[in-house]
Amino acid sequence: MELQGKTALITGSAKGLGKRTALELAGQGCNIVLNYVRSEDEALSLKAELEGLGVRATAIRADISSEEDVNRLAEQATAWSGGIDILINNAGPFIRERKRFADYERADIVRMLNGNLVGVMLLDYLLLPGMRRRRWGRIIHFGFGHAGEARAWPHRAAYATAKTGLVSFTKTLAVEEAESGITVNMICPGDIRGAYKEKSIDEVEGVTDEESPRGRPGTGEDVARVIAFLCAERSDFLTGNIIDVTGGFDPIKPSIKG
Repeated sequence: MELQGKTALITGSAKGLGKRTALELAGQGCNIVLNYVRSEDEALSLKAELEGLGVRATAIRADISSEEDVNRLAEQATAWSGGIDILINNAGPFIRERKRFADYERADIVRMLNGNLVGVMLLDYLLLPGMRRRRWGRIIHFGFGHAGEARAWPHRAAYATAKTGLVSFTKTLAVEEAESGITVNMICPGDIRGAYKEKSIDEVEGVTDEESPRGRPGTGEDVARVIAFLCAERSDFLTGNIIDVTGGFDPIKPSIKG
């Protein structure tokens, strides 16, 4: 199996895209460190499912928007595994309610920036030394469709700012760490919602999505397959990329009224 003996830490992995990614990598023989904040039951259930696939798994509670939690997550994950080879930064707070920047609560702005940018950078920082020593590593950041264009996204100011800042960081870190055998890329999913985040492509066969240029809903498998490819041993020449997995969908509404 492609990733036999490697260990991946996947933030926000009890449910949704993180869960689907965990299952995909485990299918490649990768041991998994799950991370959750409130979904303990789901995390423990997934842990058992992964172990049933023949890999080692554990689940650690930590909020990526908290520096203290990030420190503890990195320490516990490294102690359990002996070293994290693959870091999938999936977790990140998002406020679905649409509102202008001036109408946000101050605490929400700080949480968006810490959870989607600062916490991600700190976790990378804490795990990079081990990857450097082993001369091998894969880091995946999560953005949103068209994040690489840094366009205006009304009603999503704090979230979009954090993620587009992460675009620059992804490209910079990729260049800095290439000589150490570490690749750094960003996955930018389209508007994949609810149960579709954990579904396979086969499960949506025949399902129509009129908003999608592809004509069908996006799934967790669409995202997880790309991540697994980027984590492969021979994908070491692919780094610094911002990859849209959207089916052609553009989530950004550049203008507002009222």
